[in-house]
Amino acid sequence: MTTELTYESTLRELATDKGVLRYHEAGEGPPLLLLHGSGPGVTGWRNFRGNLPVLSQHFRCLVLEFPGFGVSDPTDEHPMLAAPGSVIRFLDGLGIDRVDVIGNSMGGIVGTNVALANPERIGRLVTVGGVGRNIFSPGPGEGIRLLMEFTEEPTRERLIQWLHSMVYDPKMVTEELIEERWEQATDPATLASARKMYSKAAMAFTAKFQAESDTPPYWAMLHKLKARTLITWGRDDRVSPMDMVLVPMRTIPDVEVHIFPNCGHWVMIEQKEAWEHAVLAFLTRKDAS
Repeated sequence: MTTELTYESTLRELATDKGVLRYHEAGEGPPLLLLHGSGPGVTGWRNFRGNLPVLSQHFRCLVLEFPGFGVSDPTDEHPMLAAPGSVIRFLDGLGIDRVDVIGNSMGGIVGTNVALANPERIGRLVTVGGVGRNIFSPGPGEGIRLLMEFTEEPTRERLIQWLHSMVYDPKMVTEELIEERWEQATDPATLASARKMYSKAAMAFTAKFQAESDTPPYWAMLHKLKARTLITWGRDDRVSPMDMVLVPMRTIPDVEVHIFPNCGHWVMIEQKEAWEHAVLAFLTRKDAS
């Protein structure tokens, strides 16, 4: 008899020198680390809870909650800067030397950065949208602009507008989804953290810093990525438009790309079965080591 994978039954805690990291664990087998994206009310559980029943049949799934999103203890760092370090602390705390990674949007960027800096720690890498840079489309994309507007003035109407930008099928935006996202996104600490990332001032600072920095952006270093990589993308993504895939598709040495039709940014939710099938085929294939 299979135990139902509920929030409570899968929730775990790991004490670290920078606070408690919370995560969800399900299944047995090789470790598979799942990293969530950003945005109002996001958590790792909400990103991947629908995929755990299938993935946990093959892997020991570990859904990490990044600091600064209202679940794990926050740090003093910018949430995007804190995330890669939290991954290493998490793996070290659980005694995991090497792991396969699935990263959604921001989580894909974090997983890529960890793999670039620690190639011995990451086996295979699956990303969901978000990785790369705009080539033909203007940046930031529609979804990011709506995210900035919500962060500046968090209203229910702006949250709903942003949620609609995340999906191809508007029926995906249910009252239940709106309510759970609204509760988390308007928590004062979580909102303050979001403003570090997506307020207009924060975005302007980031753009200025990148323009003046001598350090190359991560997407310019993808030719050094050692991990065998599967990039998954929604054809109708309005958050990270599909032309962003061109740089990683051309420059990552060992990369495959799977584009899903009639699908927005949340590929693992909106094209759940097709996405799971493609990801499992990639992760369990004999030649993938």
